[in-house]
Amino acid sequence: MKIGCFIPQIGPSATPESMVSAAQAAERLGFDSVWVTERLLFPVNPRNPYAAEPDGKLPEAYKIVYDPLEALLWVAAHTKTIRIGTSVLDIPFYNPITLSRRVASIDQLSGGRLTLGMGQGWSEDEYEATNADATKRGVRADEFIAVLKAIWNNDPAEYNGKYFKLAKSYIAPKPKQKGGVPIYLAAYSPSALKRVATLSDGYHPVGLPFNVLPGMWASIQNMAKEAGRKPTDLKLSIRGNLHLTNDAAGAGRWPFTGNVDEVKQDIAAARELNPDELVIDVTFSPGVKSAKDFERANEQVRELIG
Repeated sequence: MKIGCFIPQIGPSATPESMVSAAQAAERLGFDSVWVTERLLFPVNPRNPYAAEPDGKLPEAYKIVYDPLEALLWVAAHTKTIRIGTSVLDIPFYNPITLSRRVASIDQLSGGRLTLGMGQGWSEDEYEATNADATKRGVRADEFIAVLKAIWNNDPAEYNGKYFKLAKSYIAPKPKQKGGVPIYLAAYSPSALKRVATLSDGYHPVGLPFNVLPGMWASIQNMAKEAGRKPTDLKLSIRGNLHLTNDAAGAGRWPFTGNVDEVKQDIAAARELNPDELVIDVTFSPGVKSAKDFERANEQVRELIG
C-alpha cells in the first residue's frame, strides 16, 4: 500500500516556501505522493452547508487557497520522484479542451508524476460563479472525460458531443505517461460509481465509513467487469481526513477521527481492502496551526502507518 499526504496549500500556513518544504519533507520521509485540494470560493452567506463540519460552516482555512494545478507545478519543480495529485478538481468548473493541455504540460514538466483526481463539487455558489449547470453535471462529466482521453491519445484529435465539440486539431504536448494522466474519481451516487467503473483509472473516496466502503468498491469492480474491463486495472486510492484527538471519539465517529488507537483501527481497515494507496490529509487536525505543525503531523502519519 502506497502512502500519500497533503501539503499546506490552503489556509494561513500556505506559502510558496511551506508547500515546497512540506513536499520535500514528504519525499525524504518516504511518502509516495503529495496532494492538494480545490475550493473556489469562501461565500460570506453560503447557500448550502459544508457537510464535513457538524455546524455546516466552511473552515476559516478556506479563505486562502492556492490554485491546485499551479501549486502542484511549483512543488514538482522542487522535488524529484514523489508523485503529485489533485483531490479533487471539480469537473463543472472547467473546459476539458483547455484543461487537457494544462494537465499534459504539468505531467511533462514533472516527468510523468501527475494523478488527476476529479469530482463534481457541491457548492451552489461555486456553480453559479463558473456558470455551471448542476442539473447536467453527470452526463457532462462523461463527455468531459472522453474529451480528455481523445486529446491525450490522438493526434490530431476530434470530438463531437452534446456538450463539447472539437474540430480535428493538433493539440500538444501530450502527457508523458503512456495512455494519459491517470484519472481518479470521487463518487458516491450509483451513476457516479458507474462512471468510475467504466471511464476512470481509479476510485478516490473520502469520508466513507468502513462498513460502507467495501460494498461500494465491490460494486464498482462488478460494473467494470460487466463493461468488459479488468477490475484489477482500477486502482483504489482512499483519502482519510485526519482528526487526531487525545480522547476516544467512540461509536459513530468519522473515519480517521479519534485517538491513536482508533485511527490505527481505520488504517488496518483500509489495508483490508488492499488499496493501491492511502492518502492522509492533516490540514484540519487539531494542533495543526503552522507550516511546521503540518510537517510534524505528516511525520506522525508516517509513523502511524509504518
